[in-house]
Parts: sequence; C-alpha cells; structure tokens
Amino acid sequence: MRVVNVPTPRASRGNLLVATRVSLISSGTEKQLMDLAKTSLAGKAMARPDLVRQTLRKVQTDGLRPTVEKVFAKLDTPIPLGYSLAGTVIELGNGVSEYAIGDRVACAGAGLANHAAFNSVPKTLTARIPDTVSDEDASFVTLGAIALQGVRQASPTLGECVAVIGLGLIGLLTVQLLKANGCKVLGFDPDTDRVKLAEAMGADLAISQGLQDAATEMSGGHGADAVIITASTPSNAPLNQAAEISRLKGRIVVVGMVGMEIDREPFYKRELDLRLSMSYGPGRYDPDYELLGHDYPLAYVRWTEQRNMSAFLQLIADGQVTPRPLITHRFPIEEGEEAYALMARGDPHLAMVLTYRDQEQTSTNHTPSHRSAIPIEGEIGVSFLGMGNYAKSVLLPEVRKHQQINLAGVATATGISANHAGEKYEFETIATDAKAIIKSDRTDVVFIATRHDSHADLAISALEAGKHVFCEKPLALKIEDLDAVMAAASSAPGLLAVGFNRRFAPLTRRAYAVLRQRSGPLVMTYRVNAGRLSSDHWIKRDEGGGRIIGEVCHFVDTLVALCGALPVDVQAVAARGYDDALSALIRFADGSIGTIIYSSLGDPAVPKEYIEIFAQGKIVQLTDFTHLTICFGGKVSRVKKAQDKGQAALIADFLSAIRSAGHPPIPYNELAAVTETTFAIEEALRTGQSVGVETGPLYQESEVS
Repeated sequence: MRVVNVPTPRASRGNLLVATRVSLISSGTEKQLMDLAKTSLAGKAMARPDLVRQTLRKVQTDGLRPTVEKVFAKLDTPIPLGYSLAGTVIELGNGVSEYAIGDRVACAGAGLANHAAFNSVPKTLTARIPDTVSDEDASFVTLGAIALQGVRQASPTLGECVAVIGLGLIGLLTVQLLKANGCKVLGFDPDTDRVKLAEAMGADLAISQGLQDAATEMSGGHGADAVIITASTPSNAPLNQAAEISRLKGRIVVVGMVGMEIDREPFYKRELDLRLSMSYGPGRYDPDYELLGHDYPLAYVRWTEQRNMSAFLQLIADGQVTPRPLITHRFPIEEGEEAYALMARGDPHLAMVLTYRDQEQTSTNHTPSHRSAIPIEGEIGVSFLGMGNYAKSVLLPEVRKHQQINLAGVATATGISANHAGEKYEFETIATDAKAIIKSDRTDVVFIATRHDSHADLAISALEAGKHVFCEKPLALKIEDLDAVMAAASSAPGLLAVGFNRRFAPLTRRAYAVLRQRSGPLVMTYRVNAGRLSSDHWIKRDEGGGRIIGEVCHFVDTLVALCGALPVDVQAVAARGYDDALSALIRFADGSIGTIIYSSLGDPAVPKEYIEIFAQGKIVQLTDFTHLTICFGGKVSRVKKAQDKGQAALIADFLSAIRSAGHPPIPYNELAAVTETTFAIEEALRTGQSVGVETGPLYQESEVS
C-alpha cells in the first residue's frame, strides 16, 4: 500500500480528464481488497475459486509454464484503489460534446475513478454536479447510485414499511432515500453508534437487537413490505432475518455482499420475491455502455447508472439526502496511506475522504523521467507501448535476455503499469503519451502491445519517425489501415515485424525442413480448440476486431510459412449462431490448400492446436508445439519437446536483423497477405461466397522465408 507519482493519464476517446478535488474511500469494499492482497497464494485461491478454475483451464490449453508466467505477471500488477470522486474537467477526449472544460463532475468506476489527482473517466460514468452541491457531498456519488439502485429494485410506494439491514455507508444513504420516497423506515445494525446515526438521518426507528418484534410493531403485525440488505458479511443470517420479518409476498433486495444460502420454509410460505441489485444500475458491467459510451434510450431504460448518479446528486441539491455528516476522517492524498492504516487497525470510522490540492498543472505531464542513463555505444534503445499481461510475461522477458539492450521508455494508458514497469525493470522514461516515447532520441525500437485498434496508427507513427517496429498481432483491423501501414513500412528506414511467432517455433521449422523438398502441393489442416470468450470480452468488441482478425491470423501465417506461398482465395462457413466456430478453406498460389478449423465449442482437455500436412508420400503432424510426428517411406519418427511457440526465436531474429541491417523476420508481402486473408475470411462468412486475396503493388512477390 503506497502513494506513488505516475504520469498524468490522457483523455482517450469518449473520456474526460478530471482533476480530482475529493475522493471517497469505500471502507468495506477497499478493505476486502486490502485483506485479499495480504493473503498467501493459497488464501487467494480459496477466496477466488473461479480464477483457480480459469487457471487450470489455461494450463490444459496453453501448458504449465506459459500459464505460470501469466499468472505471476497478473499477480504482480499494481491495483489502483477508489471508485467515487468529485472534480473538474480539464481535458475532453474525442467524441465528448456533453461537457466543457471547467465543468464540475462526479465520477464512478473501479479502476477509472481512482484515488488519484487526475483520472480519465468515460463520459457515461460521470454526472454534472449541481452548483449548490459541495465536492465532499458529490464524492459520495457511486455509493449513492448503488443505494438508489437498491431502492429502485425494492419498488417502494408511499407509506410502505421498509427495513434496512446493515447501516454502513450504503445503508445510511438508503435510509435517507427511502424517507425521501415517503416510506416508514426501520434500520438495523449491531453497531449502536450507527443506529444512533440512522435515527439522526431520518429513520423512524433504528435498533441493534429485537428486529423481528420491531418489524411486527411498525408494520401493524403484517411484516415489512420490503427489506433491503446492505450488510457485508459471509453469513447467511441477514438474508434469513429478512425473510422472517417480511410480510406475505414481500420483497427482499440484496445490495451488500452476504451469504446466499436461504432457509426455504419462510421464503416458500410467504412466497417472497428475492431480488439482487446490480451495483450502480443498468449499464454496469456492459463495456459498450461504460467504456464505449453507448447510452441506452431513456424511453426503454429510464434509470441507467449515469441517470442514477445524476438523480442522487439532485437529491443532495434538494436537501433530501445529506452525505456530509457521514464523514469521520479527512486526509490529504499525500497522507493516504494513513487512512488505510486506520482501517487495518480497526479504529472507529465511517466515511473517509481524500482531498487534493488545486492542480495548476494540466494534462501535459505525460512523460516524467524515471531515471537518467548515459548512452552506450552499440546499445539498442527499446521502448514498449502497452504493458499488459502478454507484454510483461512474454515479450519483455525475452527482450531482456539479449545483450546491449537499453529499456528506453514505456507508455501505458493510465500510467500505473508504466510506473510499475519503470521501477521494476528500470525503464528510463515512463509515460502515458505514446507519441512522446516514439519521438524520443533514446528510442530505436518500438514494441507495440496495446489494444488491437491502436496498432496501425502507432506502427505508422513509429515507422515514420524512423524507428524499428515490433507490432503484436494483428497489424490492422481494416484494409485501408493495412495499406497505410505497408506504405509506411516500404518507405521507412526501420524494420517492421509482427508477432506471428508460430512459424518460428522449433518444431514448425523442423516440419518446414521436411516439407521443403517437394515439387507438388500440400494439403494442410490446422485445428484450433480455441476455448470460449465471454460475449463482452474486449477482443470481441470494436477495439479487438474479433477473433478471426485477432487470433486466426496466427494460423493463417503458419500455413503460409509451411507451404511457402501466398493465399489466393478463401471460402468459409460458421456453425449456426457462432462467429467463433468456423471452417476456412484457403487456396495458395502454389496449388496447396489449407483448412483452418477454429472452434470455441471444445473442451480444454484436448490440446489447443493440431496441424496435419500431406505432401507427396509424407505426413507431418504437429501437436501443440510439443510433439512432432513425421511419416515417410513406411517409417514413423517422433520428436517431443517442451512447448515453444516461437516467441523467443522471433524476437531474436528481429533484434539480429536490426543489428546487422538485415531483412525483416517475415517478408512484408507475407505480413500483408496474412492480414488481408483474415479480412477475406470475414467477408466469406458474411457473403457465403469465395473471396479473393489481392496483394497490392507494395507487397507483391518477394523471397519467402
């Protein structure tokens, strides 16, 4: 737990850059995160069995070593705290017209509205603060929206009796919201201080014991019309208490994190309606809404999370909700660690806020120097754009194995991971401005490991700046972007490489050596047990380009390398209802054919990738880059190795080519043809027709690796 100085984030598309004035510590949620962070690996595993299952599936599909590397890279990632703040807009990203510089806004979102002097927050997770509402009151916006959504789920009507179990921050705000709605409110919490505070904030009755008798008396013997549970405990007691005090056909809403094992009898006999409240409201956990700014029509979704935020702020302005009396401690951000030490000690507290000095600096502070270094003759300055799990667990470790490499700079969207990489790996410069890293005289090579939709623009910028470029796949998401990248590469002094690593795997190269001595075509099958991705996974959104462009490109490239010819045309069909369960038939210029069977419908117990090739009396089989079988002349030979998908060899070839002023690891015509083939596969799926792969003049015939 520490306070660190990191580069100021940039206002990306659809985002506002906000200078924070006050941020609210949600002691319940944040203490749970603190406690989890302090536990051992075994403790983490017990707390998150869902991630354990995910890890085991990853071992089955990708192997033990790659999975371990990715898991530890993830565990090593610093996590920003906070998710509710008030501040002032100082920069607008593209596509934001709803706000102006200088507007006061309240912001929500874990990992977005952090305890930080500056935050880049999507526009749908912000709400304008009324002039009469203070920054401190507005900083409660996220908890207020959570409480308000819980009240909406309870559907209270004027005069109903509603019980609130758990009088923490959300529970106390819920009490006020229910009173504003004209309800009789019964509050319950074992903490007598919170009981007194609930009464001061408007509860008709607040108690620390005798809940059932109190509910019976307040409701005239019928039981509570609705019960809202805002407690936080693994115990099942709050839920079953709620059932005991509810009237026939009453409503129970679970807002807090409580045990969910119910006693069937009271639920059955009273025919109770059990509802769960999804955090701030509709839009929560929907990346199209939260990250891309696609709002829901008001006529069909009246209360989104942003509208809940605005409604809560207006209730404060109207004097019906008063959060400020809940604040027990205030700390300047520089002393933020003390606030968490207070929580860890268990000192009495309720709401704690962090305050920030007026920020005279603007969003220009994107490239603070991390350390100074004296240039060394023959050293290659390597910079990274993006520092996600793959960059940390695969690309960076491989780069660092080479001699005379200087880690010149790293840029990430938020600056937190850049700062962490700068400290751990001693990058010279950390930044949130990718273009500044590209332009730096200390940068010779740029590794692009950002989200897919930024690859083309960053590659073009780096090539035009005279840098060598290693771009993680895919190279582009659109044909016009691909053409622009190839045009830049053809005229640039630097080399361009793409992370098509499988052709560099030792067993792939051995298979190619067996197949190269032939005069006829190949018949190739590449079966991929891809595994499922959730429908909202970023690869399936616009920023990822989909699984065909984003992943199938690997397999197209491997077939190109094995047969040594470029694709000519493509046919493709998909299983009904699935865009990631398909078969693509590719015809190559030398007469070879290749079928890629890519499916999300399999089981991880089966190896992820299997290649089988028929060639003039030879059969070559490659299983998951660990087993190679060669059948020829009635004899069978087998080779077994630890899994190696070629990342190390690709990076070594790339750096060697830079030092020797040699050729790029993969010829440009192949890079372009592979990417264009993925576009053709998508078009073939849309049209049901055979689609040609046309290579333009920039990348026609050249030597095939």
